[in-house]
Amino acid sequence: MKKLIFLVLTVIIVSCNKDDNKNEFNESCEQDSNTQTLTHDNEIREYISYVPNSYDGSSPVPLVFNFHGFGGKASDYMNYADLRALAESEIFILVYPQGSCLDGSSHWNCCPTGEDNKSDADDFGFVEAMINEIAAQYNINLERIYAAGYSNGGMMAYGLANYKSDLIAGIAVISGAMLDCTVPANHPIPVIHLHGTADSVIPYNGNNDYNSVQSVLDYWIDFNNTISNPTISIDNSGEIVIEHYKYGQGDNGSAVEHYKYIEGNHVWFSNTYQGKNTAELIWNFISKYDTNGLR
Repeated sequence: MKKLIFLVLTVIIVSCNKDDNKNEFNESCEQDSNTQTLTHDNEIREYISYVPNSYDGSSPVPLVFNFHGFGGKASDYMNYADLRALAESEIFILVYPQGSCLDGSSHWNCCPTGEDNKSDADDFGFVEAMINEIAAQYNINLERIYAAGYSNGGMMAYGLANYKSDLIAGIAVISGAMLDCTVPANHPIPVIHLHGTADSVIPYNGNNDYNSVQSVLDYWIDFNNTISNPTISIDNSGEIVIEHYKYGQGDNGSAVEHYKYIEGNHVWFSNTYQGKNTAELIWNFISKYDTNGLR
């Protein structure tokens, strides 16, 4: 039987002011009956930790966080944004955190305390507390901690890249955005961003609430000092055309990669690119890096 371990950590509740679709997959903040609880800062927070059968504790393994979107539930998100098969074959510990609750919807706070947040709580501290808790129980390679996320969870991944870069080796964002509360990371951050051109929640070309995908890519292209002219490849073998843009040769071997799903919607993509699904595209990219750069 696979070792599916449910842990819960408690911290103060917080959220992003710029919300994405409230009608994503689950609007309820109902507690998952399979989780356990742990008290921290007088509030309850939850996460699901998947430890593969292939883990034996003999050597340090990577840790991958995957953050759900606005209104999401970690256990549901784990089923459709599933990295568990990769965790088994590649041997890493996988964590699906549960966002805090406000007005019946779960969400992530991807900026520090201030006007961009709904409260003065600290989701970044929640992530750091999860890392400490998991590292105390398992043999974690602290130079290989990665953050992935869908929609509002993608915003959280960008927030961690900005404010917890000392902990994060690379990020993956699916149908997400980076808000304006940026500060320079303390090392180059490899970034992979997947986005559909027909996304009506977080528009590909941006709007009054969200930056365009290209402007976010440009931020990291400039920060990582990659080449400005990408290598472009196209896969038109599936239901939709997918364009791949690779900006490589950055500092410490960093890169910025973008998968552009022509007429793709606001989803965790089920389409494959050259035979690779979303989970595989993410892992194949982020796993090449640690906090020192290209491994």
